[in-house]
Amino acid sequence: MSNIAKCNSLEEVRVEIDKLDDKLVDLISKRSHFIRQAASFKNSVEEVKAKDRVEYILQKVRHCAIKADVSPNMISELFTIMINEMVETEISEFRNTQTF
Repeated sequence: MSNIAKCNSLEEVRVEIDKLDDKLVDLISKRSHFIRQAASFKNSVEEVKAKDRVEYILQKVRHCAIKADVSPNMISELFTIMINEMVETEISEFRNTQTF
């Protein structure tokens, strides 16, 4: 863990957690915007679902979790939820950009 502040009270711990939560939401939002952009480069709903890419991401984040000493199962579950939701968003975006 890099540069984790040593807190002297529960309140300080909560302040630091709140800062991290804000950053996590910001990062997830940025990821979501890139996902929407990705839809314009794909040619089918199956390509949007990108099962091989999803599997790659899940393996990668599990490996990163192990290196970071955090539960790989928890990280995998969080990413699975996030990816599933973002794939649905990407499918909607893909369908909206299709011209018939």
